[in-house]
Amino acid sequence: MTAAMLDAAKTFWWLIPLFLFAAVVKSPWFKGILGEALVKVAAKLRLPKETYIPLHNVTLPTEDGTTQIDHIFVSRFGIFVVETKNMRGWIFGSEKQATWTQKIYRQSFKFQNPLRQNYKHVKTIEAALNIPADTIHSVVAFVGDCTLKTDMPANVTQNAGFIRYIKSFTQPVFTEAEVQSLVDQIQAGRLTPSFRTNRQHVANLKSRESNKPEKQCPRCGAAMVLRKAKRGANAGNEFWGCGDYPKCRAVLDIP
Repeated sequence: MTAAMLDAAKTFWWLIPLFLFAAVVKSPWFKGILGEALVKVAAKLRLPKETYIPLHNVTLPTEDGTTQIDHIFVSRFGIFVVETKNMRGWIFGSEKQATWTQKIYRQSFKFQNPLRQNYKHVKTIEAALNIPADTIHSVVAFVGDCTLKTDMPANVTQNAGFIRYIKSFTQPVFTEAEVQSLVDQIQAGRLTPSFRTNRQHVANLKSRESNKPEKQCPRCGAAMVLRKAKRGANAGNEFWGCGDYPKCRAVLDIP
């Protein structure tokens, strides 16, 4: 092997860690961890811990497995359940849509409505603590280089907006003793934060996904039904049609 080939081989081996690092940084896992860290730091700086007691990365058991909550803030003014989304590009969606859209240049990506995603978290907390629903508040915190392009509910926030939303609640609903009791109940009911807990939660998610209908309607979230065209140029061809037809007329071609 010539000296030039040896130098090229050394350069190649030095590049491998860089490629691996770049792949990790771009992964959904890392983006999620970074987004949660940004919210955690912002809350630590601007939400006094003596007023808003923080609980992060809380995994709670449910009837169908587990649910994992990014952040919970317990205060005299209520319990705030925060779902973090670290995304870039333009974000389109509405409160009632099953899926929202992320647009980056000319590419569009669908993702689950985070309000619906956080709804399960809120209901799990409500059932575990046996407290009134109006004392628990769902909050979605978008972080990263993204822009919300449609009118969103007040509890869908961007960057540090989640702090302003939380602080907008000024009417006490719990006593100091009740706040501490609620924190103790959550701590007692949560699964131990660990790699094993996270791995089991991911397994539960995959199991639930495998039991869902094969396809969901991109417009309303209903199950898609396999149908066959009866007339026109596509007569005899199969396609996916929304199960909520004729209320929803969404269709998907079969690849």
